[in-house]
Amino acid sequence: GAKLGLTSRVKQKVMCVDSPLFGMVTDRMIAPFGEPIALDELIHPRVEPEIAFVLARDVAAPATVSSVLAATEVVCGAVDVLDSRYEDYRFTLPDVIADNTSAGRFLLGPNQLAPSAIEDIRLLGCVLRLNGGVAATAAGAAVMGHPAASVAWLANQLGERGEVLKA
Repeated sequence: GAKLGLTSRVKQKVMCVDSPLFGMVTDRMIAPFGEPIALDELIHPRVEPEIAFVLARDVAAPATVSSVLAATEVVCGAVDVLDSRYEDYRFTLPDVIADNTSAGRFLLGPNQLAPSAIEDIRLLGCVLRLNGGVAATAAGAAVMGHPAASVAWLANQLGERGEVLKA
């Protein structure tokens, strides 16, 4: 599958870019939900909460939010375990692209819903806790206005290469 990065305007401004980027993930990167992650296999991991789309059908360009939602089997919370090869995550945009968007591991949450079962994905909230305290909060709308817009963006980028986003 694919992993997107820099999908929020805030992160894009930090990196001085105006669009997301993407890398690839494999089945060897999946961490089982509820199981400890083997930190000795990683360099210096960090985590970010995400909204994951599990596709039932391929998404071809030109893709839209509607076409992504129609092709989506389930949406779920996910954790992106970043693992940069660059010390202190200090890198340039070409560095992070070469580093496969700092992809390390990921896990999919157990609560998986069809998009039609979610009133408004833009309003999905997230609270990231660290040792019981709130470390960060976010809402789905921070991802390009609608999380499915980032998936559509990816499908359209792949379309420019003559590829489709595979289920």
